[in-house]
Amino acid sequence: MKSILIILVVLFFVITPVHGQLLSDATGLVNRLDVQTSGYSFEVKLTSNFDLTDFTFDKDQKQIILYLDSGLENNLGEIIIPQNLLTGDFTFYLNEQEFFPKIQSNEKINFVTLNFTGSGTNVVKIIGSEYLVGLIEIPFESDPQKSSETNLEELPEIFSSGYFVWLILGGILIIVVAYVIIKIQKNKN
Repeated sequence: MKSILIILVVLFFVITPVHGQLLSDATGLVNRLDVQTSGYSFEVKLTSNFDLTDFTFDKDQKQIILYLDSGLENNLGEIIIPQNLLTGDFTFYLNEQEFFPKIQSNEKINFVTLNFTGSGTNVVKIIGSEYLVGLIEIPFESDPQKSSETNLEELPEIFSSGYFVWLILGGILIIVVAYVIIKIQKNKN
């Protein structure tokens, strides 16, 4: 009886990860780049199977430079750049050679999928044509603890994805099945 319950709990943790949501779930490393410029703070998010060793942001050149280190030959990464920081027509360079990653945009972000080959150190330059688009002057918040407590957009991505719903439904299903099995076992005795 207890073994059935243990098996159900183990199956819950084995089966639920199959319902992955994004390509970024499989790539590995998550880096949150804090870009401070002109009194504003922006978060650029990089999820990849390679390591980010450093980055720079140049507001005059409207570019982000990523310094990467990879032990793999095939590299995959996703970058989320806020529209207010950089937008417009993008140009990308990988080790001083222009390349053309996949770009998707909406009113808030630019979502860039990097897919390139080459292990070792690499440098990626992301150059936008527009900088600080649509911003009004907002005083810089000096207390990051206070601003993160009141900003609902800071919630983990798992709560905004369908994965969380599947996780809850799976847990409820396991509890119901365990309850039914326990009832059947009691009725047999």
